[in-house]
Amino acid sequence: MIYLDNSATTLKKPDVVVEAVIAALHQFGNSGRGVHEDSLRSSEVIFQTRRSLCRLFNGEQARQIVLTSGATESLNQAIEGLHTGKDHVITTALEHNSVLRPLYRLQQEKGLELTIIPADEKGRLNYADFSVAVKENTKSMIVTHASNVTGNIVDLEKISLICREKDLHLIVDASQSAGILPIDVQALNIDLLCFTGHKSLYGPQGTGGLYVRPGISVRPLKVGGSGIDTFNSQHPGIFPTALEAGTLNGHGIAGLGAGVDYILEQTIEKLNKRTNYLTQFFYEEVSKINDLIVYGDFTTKNRCPIVSVNLGNRDSAEISDLLAHDYGIATRSGGHCAPLMHEALGTKERGVVRFSFSSFTTEHEILEAVKALQKISQKG
Repeated sequence: MIYLDNSATTLKKPDVVVEAVIAALHQFGNSGRGVHEDSLRSSEVIFQTRRSLCRLFNGEQARQIVLTSGATESLNQAIEGLHTGKDHVITTALEHNSVLRPLYRLQQEKGLELTIIPADEKGRLNYADFSVAVKENTKSMIVTHASNVTGNIVDLEKISLICREKDLHLIVDASQSAGILPIDVQALNIDLLCFTGHKSLYGPQGTGGLYVRPGISVRPLKVGGSGIDTFNSQHPGIFPTALEAGTLNGHGIAGLGAGVDYILEQTIEKLNKRTNYLTQFFYEEVSKINDLIVYGDFTTKNRCPIVSVNLGNRDSAEISDLLAHDYGIATRSGGHCAPLMHEALGTKERGVVRFSFSSFTTEHEILEAVKALQKISQKG
């Protein structure tokens, strides 16, 4: 199988990730729940993972990295924990349902005011719209760093500047960009950064996290066992314990830490150069196919490693099935949990076929995918 569905989850992981998970399964006790060797070993690896993530994102302190089951939990925690029914929130049409559905629920159940900045037919935003949308009760802007449908990158510097000028919180969904693009939470003045572990951070599924800027108050989604302050009826308020009730996924976090350390060793710049090259290579080759439509803005070279296409008027599910069953190529078709993005692209009815690459993708795999699309196009 040629695996080109890395935006859903990376299949090929660095060897050190697999080794770290296996070692954890053999050696880890429950972090923070004992002073014996196996418990302390788990605590040490989890702490080192926080430190590595803090270094990757240039956070202030490792304790500001909250570990979660993934970006969905992180986004729900950020959105539900920061807003009330009196607030107004600005977001975009590029967002994943992990942003939209928590906002819609707050809107329906608590009266949250919501403004969604539209995207054009190439999935681009007009940044002037953000300033115009600000109201007296606007509390935050919630934006994805990169679209999971087009790979277009959002200009966080422009949005951050507006947030600073208007004294608003900035919440960023880095599901597609963490491990691919450089992210400096201090330079960009990001208040909450939500990320998943199983995509370009090369960690196992069921891992992820949330960076919370020091001084930001976030109400926890869940409370319970913490390993400290047992006789207090209230959940501890110190970070990261404040947002980490229950037993952490130590085995998965060990793998996540190894994935992040691999990225730090290889460097974001090197990995980004590789995925940019692969993306541009694929785009240039498939653009030669007569009835193929490519979505997104490819006038900018720096982007996430995603190329979404359709062939003629055919449904995306049909093309993706043919690629899988006849050519052994894994892609993702359909709506990609991003309904407003597809409305902007005009692909609501049939979706798109998404090809997504990692630094482990080879040129041979790219060429095989291009050949497969050429053959499907020729067969009609």
